[in-house]
Amino acid sequence: MVTAYVEPSLGKAHGDEKFQFERHGYFVADRKDHAGGEGKVVFNRVTGLKDSFGK
Repeated sequence: MVTAYVEPSLGKAHGDEKFQFERHGYFVADRKDHAGGEGKVVFNRVTGLKDSFGK
């Protein structure tokens, strides 16, 4: 679990909406636990981004 600060507009996302968070991966708003109106936003990572920097 990661606690983070996000743009306020993400609080209005609906369950199953998909997003890319820079340098972290692709995420989807949780169908059950995401309740933007209540200030609780939950995103599940779908896939991470490949990190080949410095290799």
